[in-house]
Amino acid sequence: MDIRIHASFLPHADPEASLAFYRDTLGFEVRKDVGYGGMRWITVGPPGRPGTSIVLHPPAADPGVTDDERRTITEMMAKGTYAGILLATADVDGTFERVAADGAEVVQEPTDQPYGIRDCAFRDPAGNLIRIQELA
Repeated sequence: MDIRIHASFLPHADPEASLAFYRDTLGFEVRKDVGYGGMRWITVGPPGRPGTSIVLHPPAADPGVTDDERRTITEMMAKGTYAGILLATADVDGTFERVAADGAEVVQEPTDQPYGIRDCAFRDPAGNLIRIQELA
């Protein structure tokens, strides 16, 4: 079987703030920026890796979600407990310094985890947890 991750979805609360974080702070390229009905979907990904993307989407877009569920999602996003993604870099300390210097909300400075990984964590402008692991 040949199955791979093509895209992951993360909600955004402010498309411009999310675009600035993923494009300018993390250095991802913008692959698509689509608006419809006052909402906006932005697809970003690491340069040189067109097969892997993150779709930043408005949480209100799913017609199957009730108003109460949307409020809960919005509250969870604000607390940083709704969504997250795990990224990788060869230099977690250098990456941490660059991302932190750009003003990202730091959740955890680079740490050697007991399970053998060195990583750090930030929150994106929507509150999503962004963990960055060091992989050689």
